[in-house]
Amino acid sequence: MAVKVSPKQQQQVLNLAQDVCQAAAKIPTPKHTGTALHILRDTRMCGEGEGLFQSSICRVLPAGVQLQAPPSAPFTGFLLQARAVGGRSPVGSFTRTPVDAQFLSCSHTPNSAVSHTSDSAKTSVTVTWRTTRSDETKPIQFHASFVQSFTTFWVGVTSPTLNFTGPSTSTGPSTGTGPSTSGANTVPPTASSPGISSSSCGVSKVCLSQPSNCDPAVDTNCYFMSATVLTSSDAAVHYEICGPSDGYVSVGFSDDQIMGNDDIYICGLDHMGGVQLQHAFSTGRTTPQTLPLGHVSNVSTSVQDRLISCSFTSMNAISTQRTSASNTSYYIMFAHGPSANGQIQFHRGTFISSQKVDLSKPQLVTNAGLPQIIKAHGALMLIAWMSTGSVGMIVARYLKGVAKGRSLWGKDIWFVVHVAVMCVTVAATVIAFILSFSSVKGWSGGAHPVLGCLVMILSLLQPMVALLRCGPQHPLRFLFNWSHVLNAVVIKALAVAAIFTGLQRVDSSSDQWLIKVMGGFVGWETLLFILLDVNSKCSVSGADASESLKIKAGLLLVLLFCLGNSAFLVALLVGIGMS
Repeated sequence: MAVKVSPKQQQQVLNLAQDVCQAAAKIPTPKHTGTALHILRDTRMCGEGEGLFQSSICRVLPAGVQLQAPPSAPFTGFLLQARAVGGRSPVGSFTRTPVDAQFLSCSHTPNSAVSHTSDSAKTSVTVTWRTTRSDETKPIQFHASFVQSFTTFWVGVTSPTLNFTGPSTSTGPSTGTGPSTSGANTVPPTASSPGISSSSCGVSKVCLSQPSNCDPAVDTNCYFMSATVLTSSDAAVHYEICGPSDGYVSVGFSDDQIMGNDDIYICGLDHMGGVQLQHAFSTGRTTPQTLPLGHVSNVSTSVQDRLISCSFTSMNAISTQRTSASNTSYYIMFAHGPSANGQIQFHRGTFISSQKVDLSKPQLVTNAGLPQIIKAHGALMLIAWMSTGSVGMIVARYLKGVAKGRSLWGKDIWFVVHVAVMCVTVAATVIAFILSFSSVKGWSGGAHPVLGCLVMILSLLQPMVALLRCGPQHPLRFLFNWSHVLNAVVIKALAVAAIFTGLQRVDSSSDQWLIKVMGGFVGWETLLFILLDVNSKCSVSGADASESLKIKAGLLLVLLFCLGNSAFLVALLVGIGMS
């Protein structure tokens, strides 16, 4: 809150001389809101053998420090120092300031503080600072004061504590202070890495991970959460969340396995690239409602090479607004996805515990896996567009001469076979489409549903146009022939892309083997189509080749195609069933 002070105290805060430094250490620290101090990540690395903060701040390379206020409440004056925790004397020195700022010498230390040179309105000021070797063993905090007017100012705004360690492989920016511009919704993390691992899972903490039983300390593709009850009354629970993501990782607690009415903690990137912790409540398939963070402490975060981590202790009671306070068992949900300017977007991946979990009972929690209806959706789409659809295209393009002169129901046999397998393909596509939406009951986001809808539309359009085609001798028949072929190729390409994006969602293995098998499947089909096309071209131009030899070569390639197709198809169907 704003603090009213006497003119004498006002003059102490605004003075740019030596007595400002002394006054800054003596002014009491009341509660304050609306202004934030951020420690920016320096992406460069320290020299070999030098001390290193786990926030990537080191002795030689200066730290970027930003003073920031909301646009609605700019400040006109400021004073910034770095101090050892618990100390009143400045440490280190500032090496760079903007044009409207100046260095101050406090406690006879040159450039140990920075202040303003004009009373112009400011919403952001960025300076750089470095420590000295004598201070490398001390935990450091930045202290700032802000002046909005002669009667309103903020003091005692501090950064998270920064601790020196040896060289670290977990370097992440720390953002926010108490309070930040988002006040009740985020908390200031410390600058150290959470050091999350699967040790003690099932012994002292509840753990849920994907792939199952992975260890985030050694596997960078591990999505992991743990919960450890710290008190006998279950009032305090220590949580750990981590995983690779471009925006956020989150954990939620629910009464069922469907999103909606879920208590959520979100560990995600803020608008400055740092990591913030948020508390939220999910009401369904819309953006979760942000809640006050409440009784949360000991927050530690990091981000490195897309690996986002948060650990914290919460005394908040889990609330799904559908259960009584005495309930201690919930389904655990884990979701991850992108974010934009600190705002989370629709998740790209999620997994849920197979049963309700009591956080007070340490255990290794198993994933529920994919719903059977989604597995059926994936299996039908695979069969449709990597099996029957491919056979239908091969019959129409390469096998017209196999039963030449023979008919069935007044039509050439190749045509009857083509229509039959393509009808099966369209029917399987329609059923798979209905199954997915009946399960999700909404738009799941990402490229997969878009590709699926395009496949569905074009698949229905193909037989409709075929029913309206003109006769074989019509002068415009070539328009139908070309449009029919081109539409089939487009559908095939879109279906393959949809299958790839779908497998990315269901493949929980660390090596993504389903994606690799699908890549081999596509390569196999491409190779056989090329060989069939070469055989077809050769048969047209080869005057010495007999008709039976041409047909036998084509049938042999088709048989080889079907054998390889079956092997890849079975492998993928088994993989989907195991997901």
